[in-house]
Amino acid sequence: MRIAGIIAEYDPFHAGHAAHIAATRHPEGGNATHMVAVLSGSFTQRGEPALMTKFHRAEMALRCGVDLVVELPLPWAMAPAERFATGGVALLEALGCVDVLSFGSECGNIHDLQKLAALQETPAFGEALRRYMDTGIPYAAARQAAAAEHLGEEVAAHLATPNNTLGVAYMQAANELKSNLSFYTLKRKGSGHNDAAPKDGYATAGQLRKWIRAHQVNEVQKYMPQAAVDVLKRALDKHETPANETALETALLARLRTMSEQEFGNLPYLSEGLENRLYRAVRSSANAQELWDSISTRRYPQARLRRILWAALLGFTKDNLAQTPPYIRVLGMNKKGEEILAAANPTLPLFTKSSQLKPLSPACQALFALEQRATDLHALALPTPPPCGADCTKKLLRL
Repeated sequence: MRIAGIIAEYDPFHAGHAAHIAATRHPEGGNATHMVAVLSGSFTQRGEPALMTKFHRAEMALRCGVDLVVELPLPWAMAPAERFATGGVALLEALGCVDVLSFGSECGNIHDLQKLAALQETPAFGEALRRYMDTGIPYAAARQAAAAEHLGEEVAAHLATPNNTLGVAYMQAANELKSNLSFYTLKRKGSGHNDAAPKDGYATAGQLRKWIRAHQVNEVQKYMPQAAVDVLKRALDKHETPANETALETALLARLRTMSEQEFGNLPYLSEGLENRLYRAVRSSANAQELWDSISTRRYPQARLRRILWAALLGFTKDNLAQTPPYIRVLGMNKKGEEILAAANPTLPLFTKSSQLKPLSPACQALFALEQRATDLHALALPTPPPCGADCTKKLLRL
């Protein structure tokens, strides 16, 4: 048995994801016999509600090659790349049976990514990064410039693309957590992360989300495995997708307008007095679009700012910023997933239903309460909102 782990959003699951899983299983690729996915919950790294519920996305994954799905909790799912990576790696490590972490990358060069990860652990890199940050350029540009000083422009250029950057973050997290995970990467094909049009038979998740919101299923199904399309069609027919964040914008603005300056200061991911800028922007914006437009700058990417402000509605504060998740929550599995759990030697509490939380620590209880809040608020963005409580009423998905 060789178990591979993937950290993903699958919003939605598409042909590129299927190709990644196939390569991870291939003897000349990742050579995995079993697959576990750490899946983001109701809100995403890009700072918005997920298009589809985590339960639909878990089913897509299980029907398209994954054997076990566990949840990446909100404070790590809706987070910067380094924190997103740390949460996912920590959960894979905590299972005690995962051999390899598999991810897609624009470069497909595992050795270059390992060099970049190792460099960022050194004092020399930290000094160069601070020097470039002091010039006022964005963090991403400063990091790439600092890496170029030590590894050259060609290798440093890998940090200009999101999946390479995330791969480096996975390796850094593994180093910090003293993990024994090995790594496998597949070079991405087709459309780039921000490309609007499909390419070589692949479309980005962003383009697919646009089509799904427009109910253009004929376009979507060209770029998704049929099993994932079937889940999507069922969800559309039952008005269980797509989530529309505009349905939550009034609630978001109401929450932001009633917050004190002190409450703004308690939000996560702040620096350099950013809370003051956000407080002023909220009070001068008449609607959500004005707010997003007024706060986004070259130094503060909109995704970061969106994560901060959605955190306000979700009740997610800097007090929730523990280093790693305190539990492993299973969302679904198949027969091979049962084999993974049989082989597991978990170092964290593992549960498959909410009633198993009762004897766990206050930290576990508090995190699950935050997760429930996120799921219940996400439900209000669906075409036909269901009642509260899905995190407690949805049964474990078994295929």
